[in-house]
Amino acid sequence: MALDIAMNEQVAPAATSHPLDPLSGAEIEKAAGIITASERATDTLRFVMISLEEPPKPATLEFDPLEVPARKAFAVTYDAAQKLVTEVVVDLDAETVESWTPVPGRFPCYLSDAMLGVEQQVKLDPRWQEAMRKRGVEDFDLVMVDPWPAGYFGPQDSYETSPTICRPLSFVRAAPGEHGYARPVEGVIVTYDMDAGRVLDVTDHGVVPLPPKAGNYSEKYEMFSPENRPAFTGFRDDLKEIVITQPNGPSFTVDGYGVTWQKWAFRVGFNPREGLVLHTLTYQDRGVERPIMYRAALSEMVVPYGDAAPTHWNKNVFDMGEVGMGMSANPLTLGCDCLGEIFYFDGVVNDSLGHAVVIPHAVCMHEEDYGIAWKHTDFRTEEVEVRRSRRLVVSMICTVGNYEYGFFWYLYTDGSIEYQVKLTGVLTTGAFTGETPKYGVAVAPGIYGPHHQHFFNVRMDMAIDGPNNSVYEIDSVVEEEELNPHHNAWYTTATLVKSEREGARDWNWETNRYWKITSDRLNELGERTAYKLEPHDVVKPFVQQGSYIYDRARFVQKPVWVTRYDPKERYAAGDYMAQSAQMQGLPVYLEDDAGLENTDVVLWYTVGTHHIVRPEDWPVMPCAYIGFQLKPVGFFDGNPALDLPPSAPDGGHCTHHEG
Repeated sequence: MALDIAMNEQVAPAATSHPLDPLSGAEIEKAAGIITASERATDTLRFVMISLEEPPKPATLEFDPLEVPARKAFAVTYDAAQKLVTEVVVDLDAETVESWTPVPGRFPCYLSDAMLGVEQQVKLDPRWQEAMRKRGVEDFDLVMVDPWPAGYFGPQDSYETSPTICRPLSFVRAAPGEHGYARPVEGVIVTYDMDAGRVLDVTDHGVVPLPPKAGNYSEKYEMFSPENRPAFTGFRDDLKEIVITQPNGPSFTVDGYGVTWQKWAFRVGFNPREGLVLHTLTYQDRGVERPIMYRAALSEMVVPYGDAAPTHWNKNVFDMGEVGMGMSANPLTLGCDCLGEIFYFDGVVNDSLGHAVVIPHAVCMHEEDYGIAWKHTDFRTEEVEVRRSRRLVVSMICTVGNYEYGFFWYLYTDGSIEYQVKLTGVLTTGAFTGETPKYGVAVAPGIYGPHHQHFFNVRMDMAIDGPNNSVYEIDSVVEEEELNPHHNAWYTTATLVKSEREGARDWNWETNRYWKITSDRLNELGERTAYKLEPHDVVKPFVQQGSYIYDRARFVQKPVWVTRYDPKERYAAGDYMAQSAQMQGLPVYLEDDAGLENTDVVLWYTVGTHHIVRPEDWPVMPCAYIGFQLKPVGFFDGNPALDLPPSAPDGGHCTHHEG
């Protein structure tokens, strides 16, 4: 890890290597060199992603320090000349290729640097230039060309008939550096051959005038001009500074990628596809290290659009599987993205030639005060006991074209876990004249935001008190009338998810349904220790049967999926969904109907947002927050936050200001 030193930043102590540590830059380049030197490599072979080949999960969930597994790399390569994806495993210790597995019939996600030349080549195409001139655009330097993933238009996009393609969309800045998404070029769709680096087709569905107003949000572009933002005259001058300090340093400790904080322990991972990964999450309870999750990470996301217009109907990007969240991670900034006493982990990814690319400060970790943890006032004695809550935040923020996605894991002092996605950035826009389009909302004169949804699936390899777990569906049910004379009684039922045939689960608003993951260990009350998945932001998908995206994104059709652990089953929509109409991922994982009782189970949760845009989302969106929680249920013998110390009433922590 490379860490810069600055105020409020923590510097890594001497690192202790661990089998789950992400690959270093040197290891990435070593793996690429071994593959390139192989007799099976060609001059046209390129590297899509290089990441750690994670060692087999130990039966005890802990690695024996005396039996260190070989350090290995997993590489996805693509040879455009052969139109062939290959998966290669490299033994870095032995410096050999362990396996070389062609994956015919599949397209890769985008190579990290393959998109860099798309804009230049599109602008050279005379058909595209003609379409721009029809719209009064003569200065092509003002045009932004976003290389959108192709989606799937039909059989012409399939592996049998098509190269690797993208479908770039164009936007025109009013002046150099200004907000380009404020002036979308409606109706012009480019099809671009990423294998050959050339434009295949330009389709123009008719001229729609460019929107008349700028949409700037940066001070240097006169964002407060009367024409642009008449309601504002300048920045607020009455917002007082908040300074977050921890004079004695943070409460966490870091050893390499291992973290301990307030009885929690885990390891941070990072790779080009998933980005942030949490490994071996445990909680120390009265001196015993108790496992909760072996591995947790985003497994896929998709953004289906609900607009029938030619420019928008096929927008349904799998931002992780087609682009890569690790590849899209931001270098985070102290005091802006993260606030307080910060520890940063760098992310290391690769370019298409196998060179290591360091994303400095890709993962941010810090503590936050989170209000009251618990409180009670004895009104008879006027005795008051109150404790402050604290949470540890581990996060990354990714930019994919116009959107920003923040992915946040929160660990709490009461043993709870929360996952939150923060959505911000800029809307994907369309241009219109006359009435606002039926399938969107106007956000400024001549600009609208199409209806769309975002779905994120998180894969959690559960390990509640060990590897033998079961999942129960908990419903609250009104008691039958003959047993309920006062019409107030209700109780809960627990339904075991017995096998993968039953593994796709729906939420039920009428029963306030949640899911409980139990161990094979009993607590002092004779109940199985457990955590519960508390669903938030359950969104009905508007992905409709008969559309190509329906099968491609089947994971959005159910909020909860339960599978038996299989290290090859990592992604909710499958390994390679680019330009494929086939159903992959979770529905296929369930087909073998493996048993799910008292075994190694994986929990997959899909969280979503139903985005009917607002004028307030323009020109840059305020954050939307979606997520879920995991809470202990009989895991502890009482409130685990009971031992939190009282806060000092002085020193500014509990100061009362007279009015």
